[in-house]
Amino acid sequence: MNDHQRDSRNNPAWQAAQRWRERARQSRPQGEISGVRLILTWLLFGVVMIIGTLLGLVFLLIGWAMLPFLRYRMKKRMERMRADQASNIDGNASGPESHDASSTQHDVLDGQYEVKDSEKR
Repeated sequence: MNDHQRDSRNNPAWQAAQRWRERARQSRPQGEISGVRLILTWLLFGVVMIIGTLLGLVFLLIGWAMLPFLRYRMKKRMERMRADQASNIDGNASGPESHDASSTQHDVLDGQYEVKDSEKR
């Protein structure tokens, strides 16, 4: 057993573990300061969690409040698209030759565009 203890003390890994153990023993907080610090840390963490939850709830309510406006806007946009498609179908009903001629007029690049009333008539 004595040889085993002597070998382990000469082992660099064992010596490093002993140094770490000693540093951990020295760095432990002592006294009532650590208890107060622990309580303050938990209180701060709780306050941050409550604030985060309230912010999330506020954003959720704002999103829910915006849904009817968004739905109304999308509904109007779909009505406009249906009306445009209906007018395109009515205007191009004369035959396949007119379809080829009118398709060059309606080719556009991807993106957002708006048809003005003066051009529409």
